[in-house]
Amino acid sequence: MMWGMAQPRSWEAWSRAAWRRHLPDVADPDAFVAAIGHGTIHGLAHATAHATPDRPAIRIGGGEVTHGQLDSRAARFARWVGNQIAPGDRVLIAAPLGVDWVACYLGTLRVGGVAVLVNPAYTRAELDQLVVAAQPVEILTQLDESMFAADPAPWVESAGPDTTAVLAFTSGTTGLPKGVPLTHRQLLTSIRSAMSAWRWRARDVLVHALPLFHQHGLGGVHATLIAGSRLSCLTRFDPEALLAEVVRAKATVLFAVPTMYQRLPDTPYELNRLRLSVSGSAALGRAAAERAEHVLGRAPLVRYGATESGLDTSHVYTDLRHPDRARTIGLPLPGIELRLAAGDGEIQLRGPQVFGGYWGDGASNQSAFTEDGWFRTGDIGRVDDSTGEVIIEGRSKEVIITGGLNVYPREVEIALESHPGVAEAVVAPLASEEWGEQVTAWVVMAPGATFDERVLINHSRTLLAAYKCPKRVFEMDTLPRNHVGKIDRRKLQPIP
Repeated sequence: MMWGMAQPRSWEAWSRAAWRRHLPDVADPDAFVAAIGHGTIHGLAHATAHATPDRPAIRIGGGEVTHGQLDSRAARFARWVGNQIAPGDRVLIAAPLGVDWVACYLGTLRVGGVAVLVNPAYTRAELDQLVVAAQPVEILTQLDESMFAADPAPWVESAGPDTTAVLAFTSGTTGLPKGVPLTHRQLLTSIRSAMSAWRWRARDVLVHALPLFHQHGLGGVHATLIAGSRLSCLTRFDPEALLAEVVRAKATVLFAVPTMYQRLPDTPYELNRLRLSVSGSAALGRAAAERAEHVLGRAPLVRYGATESGLDTSHVYTDLRHPDRARTIGLPLPGIELRLAAGDGEIQLRGPQVFGGYWGDGASNQSAFTEDGWFRTGDIGRVDDSTGEVIIEGRSKEVIITGGLNVYPREVEIALESHPGVAEAVVAPLASEEWGEQVTAWVVMAPGATFDERVLINHSRTLLAAYKCPKRVFEMDTLPRNHVGKIDRRKLQPIP
């Protein structure tokens, strides 16, 4: 399979060749993919606890438990919640993060419940919106010791691989959140595929400051419970505290979003135990990649995914040194078939990681899938001629139509971020009587750099056709983001 080509003859064959790049020692990738989805999340966690009960498992804030202790807490909570719900009922968990949050999550799954994981910082109105959508039987905004006081429930498997484990909700930056039912098989295939590609082992120690109610942070919990490894999770992001925890915990793996990497401070700490840093949830810009490489000694491995489809692509772990890593999102992970739609280049996916449809939303399901069953991500991509990896150029819903021509914001953002004085850029349309939509940019300047709108516009003109270049550029101290680091374009406004 030639990797330096823009349009594979067969996307299925191209995807399977990518699987072999990630797993060169696996003789039958299809059989491997089929096997890793078997089981349940709580079942694998219980098996780990039975095999290595005294091994440290999870540290969150001031609490810390072994795999055996976590399993016992989950069994006690299962006894309590099993008296409140029946299999298939939804339990909305909006409690503050801690080790008992994880026990609550596992205990809900143990009795066949469906976990609805919610940001504990949501306002009453936001919480009510999800309650109406999810119709939970139990709502937990606080956890107390009475929920863990009963004798542990005996081990009985109350679910199967195709039982719904989590009812997730999309972040809602472009509209109302949509419910995404995810089965044990989908969640397990997603994380175990990535674990194999990233060479995850029981000796690994993961550190992150990501919310566990989001798939990025929750995936780290799943990996820890499956492998019998160790996780140290900070309840809030502080750059100095994160690096200090990497050192204290002797971390081998770091999860973060691009804005976290960009804020890492210079440190005298020795970080040579860190073998892998992973970036996701948003595009990794040049400045964030360079900052991470300066502080950590290596640029992050980029992975791409969605709530609906799990972990979909990743840089190849054995090829972490190729140049300009921030531009691409790598190759399809084992199990994922990826294709670019003819015409607009939309990234479309299918595989055992991909969900089956939105919760009670038939209208959205009709537009979410193609007629032949591929999930439509809404992201526009292309295959890089030199590396054969996928590059995201923008989102179909974010396309700017200016003077009748289409402009994808990410292409303009990359051009602006190539200027040495620009740390970050975001591009969006503003209404214009002349152009219909006017290409407009907001930038955060690098430390010590001086903002000059005309200089940045002229710089973009050296890289892009004139119609793609921003008509205006505004300076901001920080770009508006949601809780997982994605740009919230709704908050972008002209600056006087």
